Amino acid sequence: MLAVLLLALAALAWAALWGWSASPYGRYLAHGGWGEFGALAALCRAVPDGEFVVPALLHALAWVLMIVAMMLPTTYPVLALFRRLVAGRPDAGWLTLRVVLGFFGVWFAFGIAAHAADELLQWSATKVPALATDAWALGAAVLAGAGLFQFSALKYRCLEQCHTPFAFVAARWHGVAPAREAWRIGVEHGLFCVGCCWALMLLMFAVGMGNLGLMLALAVVMAAEKNLPWGRRLRTPLGLALVAGAVAIAIAHA
Repeated sequence: MLAVLLLALAALAWAALWGWSASPYGRYLAHGGWGEFGALAALCRAVPDGEFVVPALLHALAWVLMIVAMMLPTTYPVLALFRRLVAGRPDAGWLTLRVVLGFFGVWFAFGIAAHAADELLQWSATKVPALATDAWALGAAVLAGAGLFQFSALKYRCLEQCHTPFAFVAARWHGVAPAREAWRIGVEHGLFCVGCCWALMLLMFAVGMGNLGLMLALAVVMAAEKNLPWGRRLRTPLGLALVAGAVAIAIAHA
């Protein structure tokens, strides 16, 4: 039942993102320009500080859909184990929801920070022309950084926590303070998940969140790395491919 629910939620999120990207608003899925189109322009004018508030809310909605589509299915091993541990408790559903909310809270905070950095870069590009004309260098740097991070010890310390869900949950669930312990499991699982996946997720900001093909490819890779025994084998080919992509961009613009 849990697996079906997670897959259904992910499928709905993918459908919403596909519909958004295929709509007249699709080009606004990734970056700025929210206030340039019909009803959104009117909404921005109608809401106090709308030019800031409306884009922020829509960016947040897009990010939530991405988390549900790409990251929620990867939580299944931890959630399934936790559900078995709390089975029979009258508050089992509420405790499971706290785990999910803790996980989402961490990813949402990461998304807000990443969006803020993205907006700062876009603002800086209006002040420093070189940032706009040499934007390819930033994309190459993100690719290279994600590739090099594939070989970092930090990534695999975080992945180890994802590969051992029983040890992870058992170390944090004692049933003494159920609500607090469930929240801790969700938050710390989110932290370790961000710790192993953040560099790959930043590729979405370099390429654009409207690229559903890249989103799907990254979702498959991250799910494999987190949950499959052979996920570690992706380390070298993926890392080398990303670095090679960065080098190719640099050569093309040399």
